[in-house]
Amino acid sequence: MTSDAILIASGPWDPVPWAAAVRALTPGRAVHIWPDLPDPETIGYLMAWQPPPEAFRAVPNLRAIFSLGAGVERIVFVDDLPDVPIARIVSDDLTQRMTEWVVLQVLLHHRQQLAYLDLQRERRWEELRQPAASEVRVGMMGLGVLGADAAEPLVRLGFQVAGWSRSPKTLPGVEGYSGADGLDAFLARTDILVCLLPLTHETRHILSMDLFGKLARDGALGGPVVINAGRGGLQVEADIAAAIGQGVLKGASLDVFETEPLDPASPLWGLDNVVITPHVAAFSDPKALTGQILDQIAAFEAGKPLKNLVDRAARY
Repeated sequence: MTSDAILIASGPWDPVPWAAAVRALTPGRAVHIWPDLPDPETIGYLMAWQPPPEAFRAVPNLRAIFSLGAGVERIVFVDDLPDVPIARIVSDDLTQRMTEWVVLQVLLHHRQQLAYLDLQRERRWEELRQPAASEVRVGMMGLGVLGADAAEPLVRLGFQVAGWSRSPKTLPGVEGYSGADGLDAFLARTDILVCLLPLTHETRHILSMDLFGKLARDGALGGPVVINAGRGGLQVEADIAAAIGQGVLKGASLDVFETEPLDPASPLWGLDNVVITPHVAAFSDPKALTGQILDQIAAFEAGKPLKNLVDRAARY
């Protein structure tokens, strides 16, 4: 029996657009949406975002898994994960969307747009001090594809940009820091911290009160700002709320949360100078991304190696 059918297990995302995109591009291949499995043994490929663990156990002939988003933590942390290759999505479309969101959030805080919106609601004409970009130090945590791309326009706008990563990396116009030994110095020179780290055992809950207290206190914005579009598990949300309330942080922009959707009772919703978006910074567009996955499958079936593979030995 040939196992070349595709199963879509997209969790909270609507699977129908993904299935439609696959069928439009490869009409001869069977496509199923979890939990509709008329013949589980025919499933060779899983397109997944936050799939239920039982989806993996239901398909004995699985050959490869393709993440539908930039992250893979909703896949790799599943117990008894099948021993098959896992491929990430790396897409110019997704990268561009993330860069747009990061630059937007940096500028919102830098140009005090949230304060101006408050003044507008109060019908008050009041000029606030506007520091030049060259006075503001942006720190990028994570210099993978997304972080490196987001750093470039910030450099071009004139911000003092530094980057921190697990191992040393060199990017034009970006001051480099790396490893545990470089983290404190990186934080001490950072006014706006942008976090695009992957979620691993080492990075889980790294955005905590301890880290916030190490950010620069002498910056042109009057206090540090944290921007997180990496993973919800990177942040301690109670610490973010407390840090805002205590003045340890001046502001925050958050696109990801440990539990999504964010509980309506979360104190984060009501905090001044906090921007909340519903995990849309790098929106996964089925029409833009499905072709890449199908090209990967075609190459794989032709005996070629998959690209953008997840390191199964990494400490996720």
